[in-house]
Amino acid sequence: MTVSATSVGEPELLEPGVAPTPRGARRIRRLVPAVAASLSGVLLYVSFPPRTVWWLAVPAFAVFGWTLRDRTWKAALGLGYLFGLGFLLPLLVWTGVEVGSGPWLALVAVEAVFVALVGAGVALVSRLPAWPVWAATVWIAGEAARARAPFGGFPWGKTAFGQADGVFLPLAAVGGTPVLGFAVVLCGFGLCEIVRLVVDGRRTGGMPRRGAAVAALLSVAVPVAGAVAARTLVSDKAENGTATVAVVQGNVPRSGLEFNAQRRAVLDHHARETERLAAKVAAGTVPRPDLVLWPENSSDIDPFANPDAAAVIGRAAKAIGVPVSVGGVVERDGRLYNEQILWDPQKGPVDTYDKRQVQPFGEYLPLRSLLGVINKNWTSMVRQDFSRGHKPGVFTMADAKVGLVTCYEAAFDWTVRTTVTDGAQLISVPSNNATFDRSEMTYQQLAMSRVRAVEHSRTVTVPVTSGVSAVIMPDGRITQRTGMFVADTLVQKVPLRSSETPATRLGVLPEAALVLVAAGGLGWAVASSVRGRRRRGAGDVRLDAREVAEPVR
Repeated sequence: MTVSATSVGEPELLEPGVAPTPRGARRIRRLVPAVAASLSGVLLYVSFPPRTVWWLAVPAFAVFGWTLRDRTWKAALGLGYLFGLGFLLPLLVWTGVEVGSGPWLALVAVEAVFVALVGAGVALVSRLPAWPVWAATVWIAGEAARARAPFGGFPWGKTAFGQADGVFLPLAAVGGTPVLGFAVVLCGFGLCEIVRLVVDGRRTGGMPRRGAAVAALLSVAVPVAGAVAARTLVSDKAENGTATVAVVQGNVPRSGLEFNAQRRAVLDHHARETERLAAKVAAGTVPRPDLVLWPENSSDIDPFANPDAAAVIGRAAKAIGVPVSVGGVVERDGRLYNEQILWDPQKGPVDTYDKRQVQPFGEYLPLRSLLGVINKNWTSMVRQDFSRGHKPGVFTMADAKVGLVTCYEAAFDWTVRTTVTDGAQLISVPSNNATFDRSEMTYQQLAMSRVRAVEHSRTVTVPVTSGVSAVIMPDGRITQRTGMFVADTLVQKVPLRSSETPATRLGVLPEAALVLVAAGGLGWAVASSVRGRRRRGAGDVRLDAREVAEPVR
């Protein structure tokens, strides 16, 4: 007869000479994976800006892979959620700077569900040959889902956005953020497999299977080699001449949501800083710019409906004598738009761009009636929803074509790419970070812009109301930047480029390919698991038949 060593109520059966494991030690051992998953999530957060320790992402995924390998999908679901909390809680703390901890915790709780599902998927494919490859594609599939749902998605915290200072950055030009993120995660899971094979070899005294060892080594070597090879795609040479740009940061009267009550003061600050620049140009201390870029919300007073606001902007544009891109809040046909306005010094407003990816719970409220029941203060912060634009924004300013990607839009692959395919020779990311005070949000967003510069081989300018404003070269280097909560202007000659990187040409195809590979790996893993259970079930039946046929001894 078969005797179970773990029958309820019976003592644990042990090999002769082996001491029983204390119950407390067993409990601690069970907690180790949970603690490791949480701390590896924190380690991934530490790899993100404003810190420059981008390489910590690799050991973070290595530890995460160790916690998930050969786990049941239910256990991996919990471990994945803990990893997501460890990563996203500190990364997104800025979302609660002005509105309190409730929305921050709710956002993290929802976003960590995606990471939990990824954890379950990684555990399933960890039993496959060359599992780091399958596991890395599953991670990217999770990021793809998170970038699209719910409410249009929230791609903040993509692995690629932590790599602006890293050796893997050139891979953004190959296949965008999905390929860059895939390389980092693959390297981490590959490192996990190398360590596992070495430890197993020392414990058993044997050599790992050659195929497994080769696959593990390639998982680390190929991403690094690919990044080195991709450096040939990165260039800051001018292809269509140059343009001298001026990035104006006017500053705000004070940080926080309440600064919107002082909209005229914000507008005056940016106009004054532009007029100050004009005086420097007239004095010969600063070169004359070809175009001037103001940030998002630099004129929250609608200049089409308020002649006094239009007069302030017009006076500043005439003083500098070149086209100015102004960030305004405009009401048209009863709808509110977050709009960039091209203001000619002679003709006034001549073109507009309406933000296409508006921010849920910031610029519009999903589930407004439900939120009103929970907390009326939340609904009062967004009294009227912003409407979406539908066309890419490319302003012709002097001889340059400037693509507009307004603030939150920089996190989305499609918004940036469509401005480039529509003809942008340089990109401007006008933003308003004053709401988030001196939090890490502005540095995280700046890193996104650096990745976008390499992804599409374009100069990226970042005019921000209160900092950090910057000029970024097509190779991702920041050549000028401002401080936070200061009035300042950056003036620089930058290259204009029109060639397209593979990432620009391919668009969503690399991401779609990785998602399909992930689906194939998950399908293979599930099918293998089902077949294994069936074989084990058939074996148990045969064993029971033999036991019945044999006499009891």
